[in-house]
Amino acid sequence: MKFENVVIQSLAAVDAPIRVTSIEIEKQLAPTFKRLGIRDNLLEDVSGIGARRFWEEGTMPSDAATMAAEKAIEQAGIERDKIGLIINTSVCRDFLEPSTACIVHGKLGLSTHCMNFDIGNACLAFLNGMDIAARMLERSQIDYALVVDGESSRPITEATIQRLLGSDVDEQQFRAEFASLTLGSGGVAMIMTRKELAPEGHAYLGSVSRSATQFNNLCHGQMDCMVTNTKVLLTEGLKLAAETFQVAKSTFNWVPSELDQVVIHQVSKVHTEALVQLLDLDIDKVHAIYPEMGNIGPASVPIVLAKAAEAGRMKKGDRVALLGIGSGLNCSMAEIIW
Repeated sequence: MKFENVVIQSLAAVDAPIRVTSIEIEKQLAPTFKRLGIRDNLLEDVSGIGARRFWEEGTMPSDAATMAAEKAIEQAGIERDKIGLIINTSVCRDFLEPSTACIVHGKLGLSTHCMNFDIGNACLAFLNGMDIAARMLERSQIDYALVVDGESSRPITEATIQRLLGSDVDEQQFRAEFASLTLGSGGVAMIMTRKELAPEGHAYLGSVSRSATQFNNLCHGQMDCMVTNTKVLLTEGLKLAAETFQVAKSTFNWVPSELDQVVIHQVSKVHTEALVQLLDLDIDKVHAIYPEMGNIGPASVPIVLAKAAEAGRMKKGDRVALLGIGSGLNCSMAEIIW
């Protein structure tokens, strides 16, 4: 799907305040590491993740999303009653029902005419949310859309540590739950609108998507447990990324060397470096946050984008490629003109 009149007016990320290192997690798991003969520093060596963030006890996903949304609304400088749509895209949610979007809607005091709902598609949901909002904006059904995400890895990480301390845990289970220890927390929000309402906004040109749902059994997650076949997930995910990249090159006339910035959903060092090599990308154009933030799920791509902008890596007119992949398997790639 391509768009002609949609722009990103503002983008804001919020970091969770508690830094938890991989060394700290390994210390908690020391009895299991010793019993299974697992070497020290495995978590950081394999994933490249030295730390991740936790929220304070009692912080809900809606709280993280609301904090980011407040920043995005302030940056945009718009009256909140002009927002016609809010989409929450987080994997983590306050409840099964009602939607986290309606809770954020209430906390922000948005208008009664503002539509609100959650969408879920693993780590691709934020990109999907951008597309849904863009379609409504392109048709002038709304003037402003707010896409939010609040992720909290604390509950699943702490539950996984307790489970892996069990005396019956074997190497197979440890490997299956290893990826749960790489997850991070954060909040992010984006205001999207039409070009005539924000002439200085960043043009959202659209996205392309491909799926390989025959591999929907490679990563299954609940709020307190995630089981992943990391080896096959990486192999098949890269194949799908290569297919999707070919479509994106044709759709957006991408030449890898001509892309100014590349924003990748960052799972780990292995995933990031393998994707860069496979697609012949310039690693210097990839802003890496995984060493300090871990894998923040669907918030990863917009948080990387926000932090790259904060770091002054992008200038007006830059071509920015967004590369997302999620368990399922699904892959989406998009372009922004900064």
